[in-house]
Amino acid sequence: MYSYIDVLTIGASVGGFRVGDMLIQLFFFLLLLFLVKKFAWGPVMNMMQKREEYVAGEIESAEKSRLDAEKASKEAAAQLKQTKQEAQKMIEDARMAGTTQQENIIAAARAEAEKIKQDAQADIQNEKEKALQALQDKVASLSVLIASKVIEKEISEQDQDKLINDYIKEAGEEL
Repeated sequence: MYSYIDVLTIGASVGGFRVGDMLIQLFFFLLLLFLVKKFAWGPVMNMMQKREEYVAGEIESAEKSRLDAEKASKEAAAQLKQTKQEAQKMIEDARMAGTTQQENIIAAARAEAEKIKQDAQADIQNEKEKALQALQDKVASLSVLIASKVIEKEISEQDQDKLINDYIKEAGEEL
């Protein structure tokens, strides 16, 4: 008798195909699918899942990095703007301080010049008073001298005028 496999292999053929061979191939194909599913499909799917998670993580990380970079860029731009404003304010403050200092120096110089002028006028006034006092002293001494000479001798009116003119001339030369 024929075995089951022989029957299948010898068995009927359909359109030139042997049914037994097809059933054996179908059995081995299903066995192969089962083994692939059990031993290969799970690890491949796990690896694909891990790869998908890795790519998603990388995309998320790249997006986060891009957002961080944009934020840092905006912060840097804001800080640069603030720094420029502070620098401009410092320049303006320095300019104002320079102007104030210039005005203070000019005011101090004017005050000093006014003080020097007043001191000079006071010195001139003192010297003028001294000169007048000296002149008065000289005139007094000349008057006394003229009076003593007049008393010593009696002089004519012309001599008296000449004597007064001589003494005035003499007093003018000494001043």
